[in-house]
Amino acid sequence: MSDFQDKVVIITGGGAGIGLATAKAFAEEGAKVLITGRRADALEEITGANPNLAGFVADASDPASAAAVVARAIELWGRLDVIVNNAGDGAVGPMEQVSPDRIAQIFTVNVIYPGALSAAALPHLEKSQGLIVNLSSTYGSKAGAPLSYYAASKAAVEHLTRCWALEFAARKIRVNAIASGPVETTFMNKQMGLPDEVIDAIKAHELGVIPLGRRGVPDDVAAWIVTLARPVLGWVTGQIIAVDGGLQVT
Repeated sequence: MSDFQDKVVIITGGGAGIGLATAKAFAEEGAKVLITGRRADALEEITGANPNLAGFVADASDPASAAAVVARAIELWGRLDVIVNNAGDGAVGPMEQVSPDRIAQIFTVNVIYPGALSAAALPHLEKSQGLIVNLSSTYGSKAGAPLSYYAASKAAVEHLTRCWALEFAARKIRVNAIASGPVETTFMNKQMGLPDEVIDAIKAHELGVIPLGRRGVPDDVAAWIVTLARPVLGWVTGQIIAVDGGLQVT
C-alpha cells in the first residue's frame, strides 16, 4: 500500500506549476488532494478527470479565506495530513519602484496567508501527526538584485519554518521548507508581470549561473515535497532543502 493511501493534502496555488505537479504526484499514490486557486473554471478542468483531486476557490491575498479551505478538506474527507504552502507572489525591479501596496501584497501571499492556513489546520494536523511544507526560494538565503522584497518575504518563510518546527514539535507536527531554484512555470509573467523579452533575458542569465546547466521543471520540486511527507523522513523537521541545480552554492 502507498504511503499516502487515503491521506489528505491541501496545496495552495495548485492549479499550475509546482503546485499542480505536487497534487498529481500525491493523487497518483492514493492521497486525496484539495487544490486552491482563484479561477473556478481552471480548477474544475484540472480536477474533473481525477477523483482524488478537488478544487476550492480561494485567493492567497485574502487570509480570511484560509479557514474555509481547511473546513472544506475536513468536510470532504474528515481528516488532514499535509499542508503545502505553495502559492506565491513577487516583484522584480528597483526597490524604489515597488509601491508599499505591492510590498504588502507580496508579504500577505508569501508570509501571512501560510500562517493563517497553518493555524487553521493545526488541530487536524495534530490528530494525524502531520506535516507543513513551505515553499521558499534560493533567494530566501542568497542575495539577489533586484529581488529585495520577494527575497525578504522568502527569508521570512524560512525563519517561520524553523520557528514553527520548534513550536509544533511537542504536537508531533513536522515543518520543513523547499527552497526552489528557477523553475519553468508561469510565475514570472503571471505573478511578477514581466514582459516576454525580460523573461527571456533572465532565463538566459540563469542558464549561465546554475551549476547543473538547466532551469528546473515542476516535477523536480514536487518530488521533494512528496518525499518530505513519507514516513521514512518522520524524524526530519525544521529543515530548508535547496532544490535549485546548485544555484545556492554559487
